[in-house]
Amino acid sequence: MGNKTARLFFIDAMRAWAILMMLQGHFVDGLLENSFRDPDSPVFTIWKYFRGITAPVFFTVSGFIFTYLLIRVPEKGFNNPRIKKGIRRGIQLLLIGYLLRLNIFGLLKGELYATFFLVDVLHIIGISILGIIGLYLLTSAYKKYVFPLSLLIISCLLFSFEPWYSNWTFQLLPDAFANYFTRTNGSVFTIIPWFGYTAIGGFFAYLFTQYKNYKFLYPAAISIAALTGILFIFYSSNLFLAISSITGIQLFEAIASNNYLFIRLGDVLIAFALFMLFRQFITSRTVLKIGQNTLSIYVIHFVILYGSFTGLGLYRFFYQSLSPAILIPAAISFMFVCSFLALFYTRKEDYIKQTINAALSDLRNKLEPWLIYAQKTMKFTIYRILRSIGFVKSQKSS
Repeated sequence: MGNKTARLFFIDAMRAWAILMMLQGHFVDGLLENSFRDPDSPVFTIWKYFRGITAPVFFTVSGFIFTYLLIRVPEKGFNNPRIKKGIRRGIQLLLIGYLLRLNIFGLLKGELYATFFLVDVLHIIGISILGIIGLYLLTSAYKKYVFPLSLLIISCLLFSFEPWYSNWTFQLLPDAFANYFTRTNGSVFTIIPWFGYTAIGGFFAYLFTQYKNYKFLYPAAISIAALTGILFIFYSSNLFLAISSITGIQLFEAIASNNYLFIRLGDVLIAFALFMLFRQFITSRTVLKIGQNTLSIYVIHFVILYGSFTGLGLYRFFYQSLSPAILIPAAISFMFVCSFLALFYTRKEDYIKQTINAALSDLRNKLEPWLIYAQKTMKFTIYRILRSIGFVKSQKSS
């Protein structure tokens, strides 16, 4: 079983499905004309429901993958090689997240627009990876079950207390930090509660690693995931209402009245069950490659759709203006283009990097004489200014 679990291909397939769902979800939500957003339409209702599954699946799978790689090596604590890699990855995702929200025209005017500080998927996954690392290091000196148990407890707390903290605005924090905790300013995702899905993904990874040599791993995992998912989707709200009625604690009633977190967790479990069930049929190299290159696809889709750096994206020209007849083939084409460009970049990554480095080196060589001249000119100008206001005395000839 060890060889089979060296690379979990069903997880790559889930990532591929999640990123493609995210592409079409962002495309349709942004460009579909308002008159077609009919809540009574079964097609629109089904699309909207499945779109809501995307983010929970994406966060859960991200937590699963990172934790799976973190705990499968024999080294513990700071000796674990995945610690440094994870820290670099977390910081990289944060930097890319901010870079994608950068506007060159604003920079030329000496401004950072407020949208630059908004928080999105990459920020939360980056912070979540760093959070999982921190929790892993804090619990590494204890029994090995303390780490996954901590992940499970954090998830339950974040999901359960969402009715309390959802209205907090964190006004005492600067917007750049408050945006990680509240959507008041326009952030798409926040650490609370979305870290809960990443953490529960880490808990699932521990279970999968712990029982990886169990003969009936997949039949048991599929059955448990499917059954638990059904219970969360159809019965969790009634359970919380019953607990509230018995205990008199209003928090459980508040959870039941807006029970999207636990219901979406049920959706995630059903998705896990389905992808594990059909794992032997999901062997397309293209699909698996898409799942292994979700970051590149995400970056490319952000640039094309939202107009990173320039603001000249599809949103600017076609925002909520397309009919389904145009939108559906356009969305399929958009998914194809983003995936194709990402896979093309992956195949040509070394060549592209070498070309860029060579171009930058050539540009630096050409600009170097001008930079030296500019440096001397600036130095002479500053010297003259300082001398004119008396900070530097004129040198007397001997």
